[in-house]
Amino acid sequence: MKKRWVIAQIKHETNTFSPVPTPWESFGHGSAPRFGKDAATALAGTNSPFAAFVDVAHSEGAEVVTPIAAESWPSAAASRETFERLVRPLEQSVRAGCEAVLLDLHGAMVVEGADDAEGEILRRVRHIAPGMPIAVTFDYHTNLSPEIVANATIITGYKTYPHVDMYDAGRLAADLLARTLRKEIEPIMTFGWLPLIPSIMRHAPEDGPSGEIVALAREAERSAKVLAATLLPAFAHADTPYTGCSAVVVADARQGGKVAAQAVCDAMLGIAWERRAEYVYRPRPLAESVAAAKRIGDMGANGPVLLIDHCDNCGSGGAQDVMTVVEEILRQGLEDVAIAPIRDPDAVAKICDAGVGANVTLALGGKTDMPSIGLAGRPITVSGRVRVITDGEIVFRGPMYTGVKSHLGRSAVLEVTSLRGRAEIVVTERAHEPFDLVIFRHCGIEPAAKRFIMLKSRIHYRAGFKPIASAIVECQGEGVTNADLSVYPYTKLKRPIYPLDPM
Repeated sequence: MKKRWVIAQIKHETNTFSPVPTPWESFGHGSAPRFGKDAATALAGTNSPFAAFVDVAHSEGAEVVTPIAAESWPSAAASRETFERLVRPLEQSVRAGCEAVLLDLHGAMVVEGADDAEGEILRRVRHIAPGMPIAVTFDYHTNLSPEIVANATIITGYKTYPHVDMYDAGRLAADLLARTLRKEIEPIMTFGWLPLIPSIMRHAPEDGPSGEIVALAREAERSAKVLAATLLPAFAHADTPYTGCSAVVVADARQGGKVAAQAVCDAMLGIAWERRAEYVYRPRPLAESVAAAKRIGDMGANGPVLLIDHCDNCGSGGAQDVMTVVEEILRQGLEDVAIAPIRDPDAVAKICDAGVGANVTLALGGKTDMPSIGLAGRPITVSGRVRVITDGEIVFRGPMYTGVKSHLGRSAVLEVTSLRGRAEIVVTERAHEPFDLVIFRHCGIEPAAKRFIMLKSRIHYRAGFKPIASAIVECQGEGVTNADLSVYPYTKLKRPIYPLDPM
């Protein structure tokens, strides 16, 4: 067997209620997938599991083969044709012969004909190489299936939300795989699943039960009771039979690890179930939230007040053009507010045609219907001056996706002035969750200097924006990332399940 490691990334968080398509070109942060050496180059030195895999492979003296690096921002299910194009290079590399496979996957990918795309990927790799050690790193928002566990050797996942430990999770998986190849350990895994869908707005370890569970997992790893312990609180917007809170634990079979792994797994899930009511998100009316933010900002807060439009977050599959929260902000007359981003290619085209300095009136946002939840797109008419136009090419410098390049498409800043207030709105051709200050800084806005900032995000904004914020106000708008799970017409979930059913 060649000392050759196959390292691949195939990632997508699929919102099965999303109206946003997922074409081939979307895999690659807006620039299509990368292959071979281009894949390795694109992610070298980044905060990603893929980069960690490559670093460990080099330290072990292994030849590195990187058939594909492909990641799309969350959206609807990809086609079977797209999925096959993503998986085929991985299969070809494994067939060519290797010592190990390391996969940077998401864990909530749905494609045409498969509710568990990661399970299919792993099954197909395992079929090619039945005895192959396979290490996988998953996103925190994974819907874990029995097929995934049955076909992997080692599973690790992020322990943070925002996900600032992606490299660390990949490093742990790769180190355990290296130890397995050296025959220092014999990995064994156990997992558990609960009929529980935690609201993503209550997932962060700092906010509720997940903090205690993650602390327990870290302590189990530090004490060497187990090799890796991972909480996976689920992705609520994927309608699959596997959607639900789970945990997976890796231990050393030669050290009696099966018992220890089961005990840690049971303890983790026991906390989640006992405190399940804390995973339910209870919003307040939008007008009250915006009014509360305005009061804080008008009192001269030290730093911007963040208004979080969490129901239309493209980082969970939202259209990122629902104008409900923006409209309320303008109605209440917040002064000195920056808003980002609104995805509206039509508006960007009109702005670019007008040029910097021009005054324009246009229908902004609201171009996307959401039939899965019975919501029609509704633009708002705004008038303002074009301040900046950019190409939208950015590099993340904050703690999340550090060093990764991304593409907003053509982007512009439209300064809208009403009788009551003033807002600078960043309008982009492509959707992007604002978890990094570069979303504003690339187009000349210094977010730390604003009185108010509105972000279409849920929790990831905390990575870049929480350090500069004086206060945070969550705003219940509309969209396919609504924290109220009752708006979704689930058909595939295992029922009963909490909190949709009394349990």
